Amino acid sequence: MNDNNPPLQPSRSKPWNDPRVRAIFFQVVALAAIAWSGWTLIENTLANMESRGISTGFGFLDQSAGFGIIMSLIPYDATYSYGRTFFVGLLNTLLVSAMGIVAATILGFIIGVARLSSNWLIAKLSLAYIEIIRNIPILLQIFFWYFAVLRSLPTPRQSVDVGGVFFLNNRGLYLPDPIAQPGFGWVEAALVIAIVAVVVIKRWAKKRQLATGEIFPTVKVGISLLIGLPLLAYLATGGPIEWDIPALKGFNFGGGITLIPELAALWVALTLFTAAFIAEIVRSGILSVSKGQTEAARALGLHNGLTLRLVVIPQAMRVIIPPLTSQYLNLFKNSSLATAIGYPDLVSVFMGTTLNQTGQAVEVVAMTMAVYLTVSLLISFFMNLYNRAAALKER
Repeated sequence: MNDNNPPLQPSRSKPWNDPRVRAIFFQVVALAAIAWSGWTLIENTLANMESRGISTGFGFLDQSAGFGIIMSLIPYDATYSYGRTFFVGLLNTLLVSAMGIVAATILGFIIGVARLSSNWLIAKLSLAYIEIIRNIPILLQIFFWYFAVLRSLPTPRQSVDVGGVFFLNNRGLYLPDPIAQPGFGWVEAALVIAIVAVVVIKRWAKKRQLATGEIFPTVKVGISLLIGLPLLAYLATGGPIEWDIPALKGFNFGGGITLIPELAALWVALTLFTAAFIAEIVRSGILSVSKGQTEAARALGLHNGLTLRLVVIPQAMRVIIPPLTSQYLNLFKNSSLATAIGYPDLVSVFMGTTLNQTGQAVEVVAMTMAVYLTVSLLISFFMNLYNRAAALKER
């Protein structure tokens, strides 16, 4: 060994060779490119709108709309502003979406369980429903329920009369409208107390079952409380509700609550279509649970209903919830097809009529996109929270 040779110096790698540096550099470049593209797009849009004499801003929301809407959950007429039409359309969209999610979930779970039934006829009928409904485009199903079913009902003068209080015709279903009277607050208070009691009983029953293994009839007791307490309060306060019965006035009915055919057709179509996909999700979730779990439950003496509710479904939920979230998002976005039959949802009322009358395309489309993005993110957020709560936790 030659002692005159200088010692080797450790080689210094260049920053470019560091993967972390390269990753940060490319991310900064990508963000800068996106920001520049967005700014250029906005600047060009504003310049083009100004050159064509199109005003910008959200001042149009305070202008009078000048058109009517066939259904509104809040007070509205033609004298209200365009901002009001936005909230009318938003509430109508949320209404049909919420109704569809609840109904599709219940129907989908029932059909998914029936798909695995040992009864040949029930299993095959469930399979036929799934294969037929999910392979027909949702828009065609909306048209079927609206034009072929509901529009073929009799005219108002030949309405289907049920007990003189319910009326069905091609303009909708007319129901009695309950009007609260003094003392109804006690009924509401009883309902709140019943809900709190059900929550407390459910938690107590769960702790009791873990400690002793005994099952408490939570469902039966909960239903009894939710119905019984408000009913007792209603009777004790002398029935503080008056009913506004719909009546035929001229060419149509007046008074009561009206369920328009556009809402009914859209709700039924969204429910049936989404339920077919949910049924397959439920079926796959149930099949993902080991058969040994079912055999162990039966060995303990649990019948099929308890086995499914206490053993199979809780374990299957970890598989069911993620794709179930996707179906909820699809249902919410599919509600925009309401425009095809004239249901006054957000797309029809705000991005349709309001945009055509004001010409504020950028603002109207941006607000509509923001609503769908926000609601979709909220659905995903709450479903992820539920997914974490339902996940199996090791002890």
